[in-house]
Amino acid sequence: MDAGCPRLPDTVLFEIFLYLDHADVLSVGLVCQQWRAVARDEFLWKELFYRYYRVSRDVPRHPGAVSWYDEFQRLYDTIPCVEVQALKEHNDQVLHLSFSHSGCLFASCSKDCTVKIWSNELDISLQHSSNMRPYNWSYTQFSQFNSDDSLLLVSGVFVGPHNSSSGEIAVISMENFTLLSRVRNKPYDVFGCWLNETNLISGNLHRIGRITSCSVLWLNNAFQGIESENVNVVKRLFKIQNLNASTIRTVMVADCSRYDSPDLLLDYEEQLAASSTCPVFDLGSDSEEEGAKPKLPPEPAVQELPDAGGVPAEHGLQQLFDGIMEGHVRPAMTETELESKVAKLFVQNRTKLPEPNLLPMDSNSKTKYLIFTTGCLTYSPHQIGIKRILPHQMTTAGPVLGEERRSDEFFDSLDHVIDIHGHIIGMGLSPDHRYLYVNSRAWPRDCVISDPMQPPPIAEEIDLHVFDLKTMKEVKRALRAHRAYTPNEECFFIFLDVSRDFVASGAEDRHGYIWDRHYNICLAKLQHDNVVNSVAFSPVEQELLLTASDDTTIKVWRSPRAVRIRQARRPRPRKLLFSWLLNQKS
Repeated sequence: MDAGCPRLPDTVLFEIFLYLDHADVLSVGLVCQQWRAVARDEFLWKELFYRYYRVSRDVPRHPGAVSWYDEFQRLYDTIPCVEVQALKEHNDQVLHLSFSHSGCLFASCSKDCTVKIWSNELDISLQHSSNMRPYNWSYTQFSQFNSDDSLLLVSGVFVGPHNSSSGEIAVISMENFTLLSRVRNKPYDVFGCWLNETNLISGNLHRIGRITSCSVLWLNNAFQGIESENVNVVKRLFKIQNLNASTIRTVMVADCSRYDSPDLLLDYEEQLAASSTCPVFDLGSDSEEEGAKPKLPPEPAVQELPDAGGVPAEHGLQQLFDGIMEGHVRPAMTETELESKVAKLFVQNRTKLPEPNLLPMDSNSKTKYLIFTTGCLTYSPHQIGIKRILPHQMTTAGPVLGEERRSDEFFDSLDHVIDIHGHIIGMGLSPDHRYLYVNSRAWPRDCVISDPMQPPPIAEEIDLHVFDLKTMKEVKRALRAHRAYTPNEECFFIFLDVSRDFVASGAEDRHGYIWDRHYNICLAKLQHDNVVNSVAFSPVEQELLLTASDDTTIKVWRSPRAVRIRQARRPRPRKLLFSWLLNQKS
């Protein structure tokens, strides 16, 4: 050891590393054999990393890291966990947050029925507030900027005649904050989303029976209120039958052209081996007969129809009716079961075949995926539906009702379905659109759903699943830490967000949570006074995170490193450490 250099406990050395970089070490004269040995010892830092963060030793180092020391410092110093500002301009629950693509602005939606636009400068300030109550809205619930940040989509709950509730989407110009158009949206938790710069997707729901319906997804022109009457402003994208009281909700669009240059690859071998057993069903079968039939729930305990032997579905439907009329089919078949049976038979030969190849063939593909929550067993959303949108479908030009189809093809099939076996309460895409993150609350393992209006109880623990949209498989094990408490029939959406390295989510336990995407570890808990409904990373600065809560506040969180840079001074713990070192030398 160098003369005059005190022998420091290892724990103290580790604390020094957390506050000093190599330039700092030289400037304070702490260069000694002990320091150099520890600072350059990759094995020591690797051991410290795995122990401190409790990471499985099978997980390799982050591919972007140059050393274990740098990786330890990244996780310790770049997590947005320091509260720097609390925005209190809303006077009711804040439900959703969304950043512009430039990161210069963000929008917030609230139960106070306003959408507020904020300027993201050194200190965040309110730039504009739009009150939607004059349009018979009850509250605003979701917003999204289009790709060039010139328009803002705002989704809310519309109160119609006799206090009936539906959804509505408004498009607001960011140039002068004027309202450009309004589009009905049903059910209201479809939310809506942008397909491109000027076209947005909305939904409509049509009841067929008590538990059977169909969802129609529409492509809308954002300027439909001011376009020429000779230009189509709306076009039907897809019409999908819903079974057992299910509906399509929460639509989003993934761009397949980004897949071959991902921000972060998650499918390394060790974590694939630890994947969850969540079943994945691909409906894009090579067999036309199988491809025409969606995945159906288990049959109820009733007398089965005789084998049709390839008889078309309408003949099977006629046989069912004949059996009922002649008294051959009557044991234990309730009205709900009968409606479900008829709907399944009816849809089999009335559904357009799925596209033969769902996965994009090359990185230049202009294909996009429409992703939404749905179901087949109960009204509780427990499946993720994926439907490919082809280039010719991405404009309102052409026939209003979409591409030509045979007269007996009433419905579009899903190209892919992912079954979560639980109530889905949140979805988010990684910045490269390669990975889909899904918040869900699990059903009991062996539960059986006999009544679609009585879904199973759901767990308080929230599972955060990760799916690779290039392979359509689940990767990694589910992330856990956050919790929710409302029962199934009252369960609401908890919005999550994904940055290059992190994923964050709200929770009902009065905290926001941050995980590292590569190591699958929870890094921070962010305190609020009530339920945290939404989180949002800045798209250009992942060390900035916003959280929105039922406590009516929006909190702004920055990383310790960002705080030091902005304050242009050293944090207090470092001064105490210098004092300790000087006392030791004296």
